[in-house]
Amino acid sequence: MPLTIQSVHAWEILDSRGRPTLAVEAVLSDGATGTAQVPSGASTGTHEAVELRDGDRRRYGGKGVLTAAAHVNGEIANAVIGRNAEDQPGIDKTLIELDGTGQKSRLGANALLGVSCASARAVSVSRRQPLFETLSLGNPQLPVPMINILSGGLHAGGNIEFQDFLIIPHGFDSFAEALEAAVKIHAAAGDLIRRAGCVLTGVADEGGWGPLLPSNQHALRLLTDAISEAGYQPGDQVSLAIDVASSHFYAEGRYKLKSEGRDLGSEGLIDLLADWTRRFPLVSIEDALFEDDWAGWRQLTQALGQTTQLLGDDFFTTNPVRLQRGIDEGCANAVLVKMNQIGTLTETFAVCRLARANGYAAVVSARSGETEDSFLADLATATGAGQIKIGSITRGERLTKYNRLLELESRHGLAWRGRQYRSEILKKRST
Repeated sequence: MPLTIQSVHAWEILDSRGRPTLAVEAVLSDGATGTAQVPSGASTGTHEAVELRDGDRRRYGGKGVLTAAAHVNGEIANAVIGRNAEDQPGIDKTLIELDGTGQKSRLGANALLGVSCASARAVSVSRRQPLFETLSLGNPQLPVPMINILSGGLHAGGNIEFQDFLIIPHGFDSFAEALEAAVKIHAAAGDLIRRAGCVLTGVADEGGWGPLLPSNQHALRLLTDAISEAGYQPGDQVSLAIDVASSHFYAEGRYKLKSEGRDLGSEGLIDLLADWTRRFPLVSIEDALFEDDWAGWRQLTQALGQTTQLLGDDFFTTNPVRLQRGIDEGCANAVLVKMNQIGTLTETFAVCRLARANGYAAVVSARSGETEDSFLADLATATGAGQIKIGSITRGERLTKYNRLLELESRHGLAWRGRQYRSEILKKRST
């Protein structure tokens, strides 16, 4: 007999910001149970699937999710109970058709994703196999982490405009060694900030430092120095990445760097980023331009696409239609993959497959509002994407995912992609 969904149940929990989100439990016909917790973003693109909130300002300032939970416990449960739990595409198709809107605004992408992930985890429990095997698209491998060390923008009170300054520890023989290096670099960055007398605006949303710096470029210099201070070689062992999140300081066709007193057009911002790739070991740039600046993205890709990973987050919003347009028009060369931007596992996998088929890199990513669920670590491993972006190496909602990857390396002997990633970087930068 087929393994079927016997029940689904959702309830309201709190994410890493203390804001409501959903937890969903799925129970299968053999008694296997799977639970999933849904993440939430602060820096969200306008083209993302809709995270349904109650809007009742008497509860959590209107951010409650009791309506989304009620959708799971009522209409969605009625639609999926009795369905083949091992038919993930069929379950997700049912959810998409039930919602019936382009951005999942009727039932909520948070409700749909919770059911999609909980049912997949219940299947892995039923099969007595690790989640990454249940999800596998073939050739699972441990991803190279992109780790937040310094933050600005919406993640750190707007101290500087650019949102995240990250390290990519790739010149190591194992994921465990790479993570150890990240811990040392994070500590070294903290020491440099304190020695320089910089004011800390607090710990940022994703666990990184939030220093009050004189410029965005200063963050790159500080991070490069922190790599050396920790005893590693910038570029050879550890490279840099940035999340510009430019849509959040774009207005009237211009990019306004108020902290620096600068007002740039697309060409000016591209020139600035190109200069940085020459002066720093900067190998990955996310959301360099406004989410609908298609002409600018084409120009950016022509200028830097051969040497630098150009990631679309708000630009692509894990949406296969927008990704296909980017491929067709020569915009970017990589996609950030966030499950809750699209709303189901099947659609998430479709974006990963589309990227792979067209030579685009994929980076599986957490959100700034995260939970203690480690699902993302298995997802990144299962897709074989080769890269993951979780946040910093502090705070439990981040560490549960890093610790899961350590477990996968220790228990299952999965291949680590670090050395291969380093070779690819050096080849690009030598062209």
